[in-house]
Order: sequence, then structure tokens, then C-alpha cells
Amino acid sequence: MVYQIGSALLDACVLSVLASGDAYGYQLTQQIRNVIDVSESTLYPVLRRLQKDGALETYDEPFQGRNRRYYRLTGKGREMTAFYRTEWSGFKEKIDQLLLEEKRYDKE
Repeated sequence: MVYQIGSALLDACVLSVLASGDAYGYQLTQQIRNVIDVSESTLYPVLRRLQKDGALETYDEPFQGRNRRYYRLTGKGREMTAFYRTEWSGFKEKIDQLLLEEKRYDKE
């Protein structure tokens, strides 16, 4: 994809994936990577930042003799997700107007 993904959009993607349920780090990164081209090394700092900001919390679950760290939304994270979704809807509509709609202009 030729378009760069900014930090706010990446935050929105992470929060939206977690809105459908808790996920461990690798699982979360794979879900996002199925849609946008982003590296794991880019996503883990996003997870840490969102956790520091109070949007995410973590818990560990044992799996095959090791612990998996799961991420889940907090109340603030759910609020942020709703905000990002509303903002995205308006932003997408405006960009679609520019990129997809052909407008006829009167020649003077």
C-alpha cells in the first residue's frame, strides 16, 4: 500500500481489533497485518503507549508452559474506539469525495 499509516490511525486499528475481544500480542499483530502492511516492531510500541495512556490493560494466561500476555480494552479504550470510529467515518467520507467522485465543473 502506498499510503502511510499515521499513529492515530494505527491506534484506531489496534483498539478496533480489541473491541471484538481480548488478544495476545502476536495474534493481534497478525490480525492487523492481514489488512495493512505493518511490522510487529511497529505495533508493540503502540500497545505499550495505549497501555500507558490507560486505554489497554494486560493479563497473562499460561499456554504450553509459557505465559501469553493478553491485551484488553479499558473503559477509556472503549471510549477512544468509539471516538476513532466516528472520526474515521467523517474522514473517509471526505477523502472519498476527493478521490472517488468525479465532479463536472462549468467552464467559463
